[in-house]
Amino acid sequence: MTHTVVIFGASGDLTSRKLVPALYNLMRSGSLPPDTRIVGFSRTPMTDDQWRASLRETTATHCDCGPLDDSSWNRFASGIHYQPGDIGRPEDFSALEARLTQLEGSGEASRVYYLATAPQFYEPVVSALGAHGMATETHGPRRIVVEKPFGTDLATARALNDHLHTVFRERQVFRIDHYLGKESVQNILALRFANTIFEPIWNRRYIDHVQITVAEEVAVGRRGGYYDTAGVLRDMFQNHLLQLLMVTAMEAPVRFEATAVRNEKVKVLDAIHPLSLAEVAAAGVRGQYRGYRGEPGVPAGSQTATFGAIRLEIDNWRWQGVPFYLRSGKAMSCRTTQIVIGFRQPPLELFAEGRRTFHREANRLVIQIQPAEGIQLHFHTKVPGAGMKLRLTDLEFSYSREFAGRLPEAYEPLLLDVMEGDASLFARADEVEKSWEIIDPFVQAWSGTTMPPIDIYEPGEWGPMTSIDWMAAQGRAWFDQCPVLT
Repeated sequence: MTHTVVIFGASGDLTSRKLVPALYNLMRSGSLPPDTRIVGFSRTPMTDDQWRASLRETTATHCDCGPLDDSSWNRFASGIHYQPGDIGRPEDFSALEARLTQLEGSGEASRVYYLATAPQFYEPVVSALGAHGMATETHGPRRIVVEKPFGTDLATARALNDHLHTVFRERQVFRIDHYLGKESVQNILALRFANTIFEPIWNRRYIDHVQITVAEEVAVGRRGGYYDTAGVLRDMFQNHLLQLLMVTAMEAPVRFEATAVRNEKVKVLDAIHPLSLAEVAAAGVRGQYRGYRGEPGVPAGSQTATFGAIRLEIDNWRWQGVPFYLRSGKAMSCRTTQIVIGFRQPPLELFAEGRRTFHREANRLVIQIQPAEGIQLHFHTKVPGAGMKLRLTDLEFSYSREFAGRLPEAYEPLLLDVMEGDASLFARADEVEKSWEIIDPFVQAWSGTTMPPIDIYEPGEWGPMTSIDWMAAQGRAWFDQCPVLT
């Protein structure tokens, strides 16, 4: 069976910066199935050769593969085709179907429809594919990839899912979150379920709390118009941060396949303690970096949060009483994505150096997702010399030291999974809707008129001081450290 990847929004940034470089790298590594065609669909008038030439330039810029090799690129480019068309014109979908049929021939062919368009075009594309019979699987599998955002709240997410299901069955729909394609995120599953040393302590008896941080050094910049309507909760919490929480907290699936894995992830969301609008105020803090209101497209008096921290609790046997702190922000101290497992203090402090009240930093496990992927375990050791003076030291694993060669970019394994029909690392409809059920109360509260004025923090800091005070009031502190692995 041959494969066809149809990209709607073929002239956009996502296609040139991420999708085509990822497909090219898959071809270079020998992972891309033979006879794979890439067909672009966009309003921009272009021929096949013009699109190939354009993609060669952008791939050379954005691909982490070094200088493009002529032989490899020419082999890859021979499978690239372009079909100009407008999503709003039914006749252009008829022309696209005719072109695909001509390229695929009479045999069976798997098709992936990738929606690399703005979200407002998702439903028109789905409707057109259904109207032209392009979702039926008479001549091979038909799958559709939907990029985030999956709606802007529970109501719009549910409406999008309902519309998708009028044309595609749920097993045909792949809602992509590139965070789940990162090797370091998938390694959390290996860390937990392939090692007996971690499972016995991965619970409320030994873990005090969990911190999940996605910090960005960059400011909003030219995305101000979009960002002010989204804010940090919609931009990062409903998708990336909750995905990391689910992978960290889920139970072991009965087998590593899509339905079993996704069932366990949804169980985590089911167990998260629901919060009323009144409770949300005490369950989080928000902030805005100084200068945000001067960004292009941002209203002068904007109260949109560019920083947020929230506390969630999972009401099940494993995690009862263990708070999960989720935090993200723009214009912060550095770029880092990390999960910090904070362990409990020993039941008795033997080395208190004569002081009655003494608390050392507790053990912690830091899982660094980016920029340098790896794991670091912090534990106490004796400092050489007289007495029992202790110091927190570490053991660490670094992908770059242990494994030669480049790590696959996040879109590479995800694109391959779509082509193979493996939905393990993709969000299911109920998962998306339950995520919005959790985040919606925070969105409503933070955008309401009863909230106090938003706290301002300086660019380059770890958010507003109220975030530090909020954690201190709970007897804890943020792990405010730029990447522990470099």
